[in-house]
Amino acid sequence: MSLAPARNATLIGGTAVLMWGLLALFTTLTGRVPPFLLAALSFGIATALIAGKWLVRRENVMAHLRQPAGAWVTGVVGLFGYHFFYFMALRNAPPVEAGLIAYMWPLLIVLFSALLPGERLRWFHLAGAVAGLAGAVLLITGGKGLAGFRAEFTLGYVMAVCCALTWSSYSVINRRFAGVPTDTVGGFCAATAVLAAICHLAFETTVWPAGLSEWLAVAGLGLLPVGLAFFAWDHGTKHGDIKILGAFAYAAPLISTVLLIVFGQGEATWAVAAGCLLIVGGAVLAAKEMLFGTRSA
Repeated sequence: MSLAPARNATLIGGTAVLMWGLLALFTTLTGRVPPFLLAALSFGIATALIAGKWLVRRENVMAHLRQPAGAWVTGVVGLFGYHFFYFMALRNAPPVEAGLIAYMWPLLIVLFSALLPGERLRWFHLAGAVAGLAGAVLLITGGKGLAGFRAEFTLGYVMAVCCALTWSSYSVINRRFAGVPTDTVGGFCAATAVLAAICHLAFETTVWPAGLSEWLAVAGLGLLPVGLAFFAWDHGTKHGDIKILGAFAYAAPLISTVLLIVFGQGEATWAVAAGCLLIVGGAVLAAKEMLFGTRSA
């Protein structure tokens, strides 16, 4: 793989992180819609959008969907499994602690990438990911430390660990299916929407979005952080530098925090400033070869 296509794919994958930064803000604007119903609606919108693209361009839909079983298992388990374990973690543990554990996945991606053929984990990849994790800890806990972990929430913590392992494993294993077109993610979104709807019926009480503003927020989710972002991430993890993507993924909680502050849903603190420096610095360090063309042993 030549350097330029890999760099472009990494940049495309990085746009997924930017879109995931909108997730918290859009979610707060959806009101009291329960999470599995919200996932079903959002992934349903993402499915409708890609299906519309196929129809408008008169593409062969089955050429996108007729793919190896391994690709389907990896994609559906990745998309649906991540959301299932995340929502179960939030149901069984405080959101701060559950979210922090779940957001171990970028560091795990960097570590797991060393297992891929032709990949080599360098010190600055690991250092950048660890710096990003430290920044995420500051953002998620508000600089108050990890004293909130309690034994009675063990089930929730386990679900959060499964969440982190699911998404990091999917992101790395996805490299094996580089020949599978990114449009196939539309099929994964459809399957995830159906499974999320089933979980909604099993675990939740239905509360529909109230008014145009909440429906627009749901549409925003389906278009960007729960839609286009997964297509961009698929392309990036298949053809880009997965170590850089893993380290850069810590920008999502940073963007999320800044947007919540801008829209009056959060407060600017020293922890936000310090977290910003750690995450940005870590991402630059992890991507130093791509940015500056330097080589290290």
